[in-house]
Amino acid sequence: MRAMASTAFTGSFRGTLNGPWHKRTLQAFMIIVIAHWAEHLVQAYQVYVLKWPLHQARGVLGQAFPWLVHSEVLHYGYALIMLVGIWTLLPGFVGRSRTWWLAALVIQFWHHIEHALLQSQVIAGRTLFGAAAPTSLVQLWIPRVELHLLYNSLVFVPMIVAMYYHLFPSASEAAGMRCGCALRTHPATT
Repeated sequence: MRAMASTAFTGSFRGTLNGPWHKRTLQAFMIIVIAHWAEHLVQAYQVYVLKWPLHQARGVLGQAFPWLVHSEVLHYGYALIMLVGIWTLLPGFVGRSRTWWLAALVIQFWHHIEHALLQSQVIAGRTLFGAAAPTSLVQLWIPRVELHLLYNSLVFVPMIVAMYYHLFPSASEAAGMRCGCALRTHPATT
């Protein structure tokens, strides 16, 4: 039965993404993740170093397209892309890398819930908690710019740890991998 499930998975599109295409798919996904992360870092730099007011601190893309920063659809869409991307690529990870990638998935799931809450307030035309603008749950305690830095850090860090263990797996983990991502087995972990 297990062999049939493995064969069915391997023959699926998701199986291909986590097998022979895993390296390229993961590289493309990480470019998207890092570009998004860079936008948040630029926005933080604009707020804390350049001392720009929040409405002007819009990252790089937001300078050219100001409506992007204020679009809950864009933020929700990115949260959804992250959630689907992490979930889709999860089967390609084994051992310690899978544990860390799964941690990123759980945190991103919550991040997605927060963005869904924001998006639903925009759609309904009503805010929660008497707020002037759509507000997420954790945003009651942490301002939005800082909260997005926190969420993106909490998702990004376990992804990076997962990538390290994926690129440098132990010998037993390397034996279980269905992709060619491993650069070499890590001598300290074999």
